[in-house]
Amino acid sequence: MEYQNPILFADYSDPDAIRVGDYYYLTASSFNYIPGLPILVSKDLVHWQIKAYALNQVEEDESQGIPHENSAAVAERFEFPRHSEGVWAPSIRFHNGKYYIYYGMPDEGIYVVTAEHPLGPWSKPVCVRPAKGFIDPCPYWDEDGRAYIIHAYARSRIGFKSILGIFEITPDGMKCISEDQFIFDGNDPAHPAVTIEGPKVYKRNEYYYILSPAGGVIRGWQVALRSRNIHGPYEIRTVMDQGSTIINGPHQGALIDSKDGREWFLHFQDRGLYGRICHLQPVVWKDDWPVIGMDEDGDGKGSPVYQYDMPEEADRETPLSASDTFPAHRIGMQWQWMGNLKESPLAQSGREDGLALKALNLSGEDDPVLWHCSNVLTEKLVMPEFCMDFRIDASGLMNGNRAGVIMMGGQYTALYAEKNNDSARICLVESEGDDADKKEVLKSAFDIPVQELGDMTFRMTFIRTSRADVSQQGTVTMKDAQAEDLWFNNYDGPKPELRMFFKTGSGSFTDSTCRFTPSDHTWVGAKTGLYAVKKKGAESGTAEFLSVEAKEL
Repeated sequence: MEYQNPILFADYSDPDAIRVGDYYYLTASSFNYIPGLPILVSKDLVHWQIKAYALNQVEEDESQGIPHENSAAVAERFEFPRHSEGVWAPSIRFHNGKYYIYYGMPDEGIYVVTAEHPLGPWSKPVCVRPAKGFIDPCPYWDEDGRAYIIHAYARSRIGFKSILGIFEITPDGMKCISEDQFIFDGNDPAHPAVTIEGPKVYKRNEYYYILSPAGGVIRGWQVALRSRNIHGPYEIRTVMDQGSTIINGPHQGALIDSKDGREWFLHFQDRGLYGRICHLQPVVWKDDWPVIGMDEDGDGKGSPVYQYDMPEEADRETPLSASDTFPAHRIGMQWQWMGNLKESPLAQSGREDGLALKALNLSGEDDPVLWHCSNVLTEKLVMPEFCMDFRIDASGLMNGNRAGVIMMGGQYTALYAEKNNDSARICLVESEGDDADKKEVLKSAFDIPVQELGDMTFRMTFIRTSRADVSQQGTVTMKDAQAEDLWFNNYDGPKPELRMFFKTGSGSFTDSTCRFTPSDHTWVGAKTGLYAVKKKGAESGTAEFLSVEAKEL
């Protein structure tokens, strides 16, 4: 039986994975999104389910002080969404009966959380080394009992890149005990590896190996460094690149062994608005060098595979889903808030199911801009083209409240219902500007009777216009022409267009006039989401999201 790449069509950026016994565990960057450090579980390396998170909020280990020029605590700083900051490129390891996840925060330092069980509970974060610009940490425990972290550097914070560093940590993995030193310089013309980063450290046949991407996220390749001393000097070889395939980048990931003794490399591919999706490659060894993917010409350098024999007997888990009925008011594992929450947005509901959200103003702005609101609840795109229906009861909104849905990228668009005195309307906005200067521009507005707030459905269709016709009522008719499959494509592939519609009661859908194609934002793919917010000084009402139904188109 064969699998097909990508194995995870979702933005699990900078993935790292391990096998412990019969199970595989994967974590990934979570940046400013909360909860953070997702824990995905698989029995066959191909079918994954998200089961837990290792981080409840982005926070500082106060015992180490605040290694940031801002004297406010880190947890408080991340109550205002700090897009693309926060938790970068983690490494997950199992050592002496304990699970460890190390991660870098580019402005704060290198951190670790630990657990006795991979699904938690996980410890509070400990700052192993306060440092600005230290990123992508990977631990290694050597046979002599000494332990190290090998890491990269963020030029945006420290002024240089393309270098890997090392420092020693205590055997329990919790504290730095040496100076940092360079062990490989990718800027050296003798062995160039521009933008080498994301190191993962292994040992085999008396060699220390560092598997790292180089050349940049979109157009880069994989290299292996090897040395008989963990401090180097290291030889370098390219072990995988795009070759003649359409899989751009093949970027950083994890070397994993399956139960039958074979080895695999799980890595990401940058897909622009979809984020960084995950692929799986076979690994063989030749002359004590890894060869990742298929080496058709025998030069020791592989290229990504489109499909390959399954690592294990297939474990047919339910695929990742964007749907949710919020049973017993529980939020599905796929959802993340945009930042730390200084006040819970969850409200009481008289229903058995559904998600009741209190309209809050956590940004502190007179008229909150969603980009600045940590109480926006988001989920990753998990299919390339889709239709999503959001059923909403917004009858509990107060004057100056609004509730609705959003597609978030570098810019965003949102469709919402708002109440003002005895009137109500449904509005479409799009964002303009960057970060702190982001603002929302009204694109359309539709008056509705206040009593119709209690039974609304908002619809998103995200599909290429070359592949389908979308009516003014939100129905999708597939065209006869066969289009390229977006499940398997590359960074430069075609991009769908978002349209949004609404209806009240049993009426027909109305076109909101939305025509929007999101972009990624730095290192984060587009997301869909829902929210309830209020103007400054307004009383907080509630909106209930009864269900989210997503289907592939």
